[in-house]
Amino acid sequence: MTTKYELYRQAKTALPDQVLAWNLYGAGIENVGEDGKPEKETLAQEPGDDQLLVRIDSVGMCFSDLKVIRLGPDHPKLYHRDMRKEPTRLGHEVSLTIFKVGKNLRDHYYPGQRLAVQPDTYQNGKSTAYGYTVPGGLIQYHLIGPEVLETDEGECLLPVKNENMSYAGSSLLEPWGCVMAAYTHRRRLQPLENGVMWILGRPGDETVYQFSDGLDAPSLIVLTDAPKSVEALALKSGAKVEVRNGLDEADFEALSAEFTAGRGFDDIVVLDPRSAKRVGAAARLIARRGVMNLVGSEPLDGMVEGDVGRLHYDYIAFVGSSGTDIAASYGKGRNRCELKPNGVALFVGAGGPMGQMHVQRAIELPGGPRAIIATELNDERLAALRDRFLPLAEKNGRELVLFNPQNAARSLEDLVMELSEGRGADDVVVCVPVAKLMAESAAMMSPDGMLVLFAGVPNGTMAPLDFSRIYLNNAQYTGTSGLTLEDQKLVLDRSLAGALSPELSVAAIGGMNAAREGLIALKEGHYPGKIVIFPQMPDLPLMGLDEVPEKLPEVGAKLGPGNAWTQEAEAELFEEFWHPETQEA
Repeated sequence: MTTKYELYRQAKTALPDQVLAWNLYGAGIENVGEDGKPEKETLAQEPGDDQLLVRIDSVGMCFSDLKVIRLGPDHPKLYHRDMRKEPTRLGHEVSLTIFKVGKNLRDHYYPGQRLAVQPDTYQNGKSTAYGYTVPGGLIQYHLIGPEVLETDEGECLLPVKNENMSYAGSSLLEPWGCVMAAYTHRRRLQPLENGVMWILGRPGDETVYQFSDGLDAPSLIVLTDAPKSVEALALKSGAKVEVRNGLDEADFEALSAEFTAGRGFDDIVVLDPRSAKRVGAAARLIARRGVMNLVGSEPLDGMVEGDVGRLHYDYIAFVGSSGTDIAASYGKGRNRCELKPNGVALFVGAGGPMGQMHVQRAIELPGGPRAIIATELNDERLAALRDRFLPLAEKNGRELVLFNPQNAARSLEDLVMELSEGRGADDVVVCVPVAKLMAESAAMMSPDGMLVLFAGVPNGTMAPLDFSRIYLNNAQYTGTSGLTLEDQKLVLDRSLAGALSPELSVAAIGGMNAAREGLIALKEGHYPGKIVIFPQMPDLPLMGLDEVPEKLPEVGAKLGPGNAWTQEAEAELFEEFWHPETQEA
């Protein structure tokens, strides 16, 4: 006998005339839907020639959704549009199934095909993200066209071929992809071809420098107080060379305006840096995805006020070395992005949905850290971390230490130093958007450690960082925002190989009518993990997975250890709540 779940997967049921949708008409939760409820919309029964008609199977709720709700038309991806006239629709963590294919797409897509969405799309360099600029997946069915299929990176749909992956797990490929992206090389680590390079020296420095590779890349090199050896290298490079000596920090902005129209230098090389103030002033003038290369052998005279917002959002890179070959600072070999094997990793703010993913990834990472410290201020979330990940850590031979700084008998710094034998954490991953906490966490890093700013604070948010470590000890200061389709593919591949279980991140489920309630629960932190909405089950109440065994005992019996979501539980959920004969809104 065919089960409802099997019938659902065949995608051969009749299309409804109307569908439920949650549109967003402005800033504030009151502008989600109509009088607190989803709206009914007429469904086009046929796609255009270059469109797909898709069914939305599941949607993950994300803190980014809350930012859109809070800012409304002021959100940077909405470009101040009149949302009363042109609403958007949330939902970018989406699993979907194709129902019908436009005639121009039939050689590539087919009815019944399962897909995940990579929402971070750009067209002609402009962000047109799905679930932001482009209305997203909080709808039961809708049309997808060139806005998703023809982006700067091509199509932004990922085939999900494994029938053993749940819909909820497919939705979480997107947030998991963001986590994966934090440990892939997203920064530029070589001088930019045809870019503008500024080489800032120290008056009186007579060091003979080399530039073994890459100085021929820029089209323009600006020299300020550069040693004679570097001036000679620049003149031989083939680039246009401009000299502006004798500048102090107050002159730097005008220099950027003169040569970059205020856009910032693509590459900044600082030779023999001694002054933290001077380095900080120069760092403010790095272009988006720009690189600062610090080359020296003496420490700075203090901490540098670094822009932690730009580290996260603009992918600016800081590299360095202590020799005389300026090119030695560059390249992936010297600038790692992965957690240190057999090291000590500190995750700050680990109890939220994304923080949990970072912890889980570290535990399951082959050759990953030997000790993992996860901090969280909420004891309920800390308990969820314990229940969910202590058995996983034991299985993988990792030491997992859970820490609440508010009620601990000792400081977090003492704990880090004890586990690292006085060196500090090899990796520090900050999942909380607080600059002060970012700076405090960085201070607990080992001299050659890596700081990853996963949570974003606004550009222009400054925090004191020890830049001396960059060139003296090869420390890494990095950040990440968004993802690529390749990051999602990596999550899918690891899931299929049994090396990663995205479903472990699910903490609550609900149907279409409960989506607004789910957004409120997300804002208030009711659940220690991801909330997943099933649009085809309108009447499924919002509930945590810990409530499922009592409220839905047959579904609860199919949950995994620690009430973890499974495909078997999902199949049982469809038996109880999916009613194809009454699917019309």
